[in-house]
Amino acid sequence: FFTVIILLVYLRSTGLNKTFVPEQCVRAVKVGDYVRYHYIGMFPDGTKFDSSYDRGSTYNVFVGKKQLIQGMDKALVGMCVNERSLVKIPPHLAYGKQGYGNIIPPDSILHFDVLLLDVWNPEDGVQINTYHMPTTCSRKVEVSDYVRYHYNGTLLDGTLFDSSHTRMRTYDTYVGIGWLIAGMDQGLLGMCVGERRIITMPPALGYGENGDGSDIPGQASLVFDVVLLDLHNPRDGIAVTNQQVPQSCTRKTVAGDFVRYHYNGSLLDGTFFDSSYSRNRTYDTYVGRGYVIAGMDEGLIGVCVGEKRTITIPPHLAYGEEGTGSKIPGSAVLVFDVHIIDFHNPSDNTEFTVTYKPEECDKQTKKGDFVKYHYNASLMDGSPIDSTHNYGKTYNIVLGANQVVPGMEDGLMDMCVGERRRLVIPPHLGYGERGVTDEVPGSAVLVFDVELVEMEEGLPEGYMFIWNEDVSPDLFSEMDKDNNELVEPSEFTDYIIRQVNEGKGRLAPGFDPYRIIDNMFSNQDRDGDGKITAAEFKLKADEAAAHDEL
Repeated sequence: FFTVIILLVYLRSTGLNKTFVPEQCVRAVKVGDYVRYHYIGMFPDGTKFDSSYDRGSTYNVFVGKKQLIQGMDKALVGMCVNERSLVKIPPHLAYGKQGYGNIIPPDSILHFDVLLLDVWNPEDGVQINTYHMPTTCSRKVEVSDYVRYHYNGTLLDGTLFDSSHTRMRTYDTYVGIGWLIAGMDQGLLGMCVGERRIITMPPALGYGENGDGSDIPGQASLVFDVVLLDLHNPRDGIAVTNQQVPQSCTRKTVAGDFVRYHYNGSLLDGTFFDSSYSRNRTYDTYVGRGYVIAGMDEGLIGVCVGEKRTITIPPHLAYGEEGTGSKIPGSAVLVFDVHIIDFHNPSDNTEFTVTYKPEECDKQTKKGDFVKYHYNASLMDGSPIDSTHNYGKTYNIVLGANQVVPGMEDGLMDMCVGERRRLVIPPHLGYGERGVTDEVPGSAVLVFDVELVEMEEGLPEGYMFIWNEDVSPDLFSEMDKDNNELVEPSEFTDYIIRQVNEGKGRLAPGFDPYRIIDNMFSNQDRDGDGKITAAEFKLKADEAAAHDEL
């Protein structure tokens, strides 16, 4: 109460006219504070006798410690940063009857136009004001962590002296080991990625009495508006989080496997830099063999098909200090949200699981058999590819005739009619690295659910036609219908077709019968004149070399 009365008496005696008051008072001066201010000193008639502006530097002094004339000492108390006041000081609170040399006559009333720029106290430490905190904070900055952050640096009056934003590059440094001014070293501790805070520090924890020699004056308080984008520690390994593992996981990746996966890549602050989804194509690579960055190589080991996981990779296991240029800055922690589509190993064979087998299974498929089957084809992630049911008919092939991918031929061997199987076919036994345009991606593992509907036993290997009974000794004569000692193509074809229709012979099933017969005729027509003579005609048993002949 008495302090208020004394202050009111003082204000009446000196005269204090506030010409500008900031909307927010960042800090008001107290006795014992150190201040930096500009002033213009004038006599009541407006004659200037002194100015800090003319000297190009603020006036810096402790308040309330008799380092100023009494009227100024008292007028500065309670002023806010950026406040401007006209202070009128009577002679007894200024230089009194003695004046000041040739500058201020005795008994002079003095007017000071004062602009307060800075205030701090020797007891001040770092002040932190967090104005944005992310919803999740899994980790905070600790001593020896390496951080990447943006900042705007200002003096206490708001004057900008530096900004990482104008350089379009983060400030990257270790924390707590003396690489920064002491106040910033302290102010960054405990921050979360994505957090924004105001760090205010006195000059003793900033650039001290001398400033930085350029934009920061001596004895200046500093204010840094900081947003933390990234942090890691050189001892960090990868971190795997947000795992979603499918209920059935019969196999996990090991070094040497080939993996197809989708990913979204971002920086630790959420800034997106790449995505396989945007290219509409998986990223395909071997794992554990150095084909990808070390952290991803490690993070893709031990995953299941269909698994989703987040892999966080420190820069020393990613792109290091240099980054990749425009997309990934140097020393950046990377976050990959990964979805495993499929994987295989080059040593894999076709895997099959019998899902149904009839009780009677006397005959099983073998090479050369003509089979009819239904299938549903999909990728390992369940994406459908094709189905014979869509066409309302079976798929028909001759086993061993390279009419389907090798993995399918393997999977259809030793099946019974009515049997159902699930086949898992690696790409080197499927459609390989190229896949099938718009249908099967390159290097894709295929899944076929197959049902054998019908089978016709094939001929012995090397034969496209066999006799079901003893061969007629007059075979050539029977073919030579016009008895001209020559067998024409039409005579040959009619004869073979008749033998097949009468059950006396068999053509290899699953092939065009007329192409087989044409081939048989060509092999008998040794001189290529379009006719077979008795001298040319031989049975297969009489041949030294194997032909598709009689």
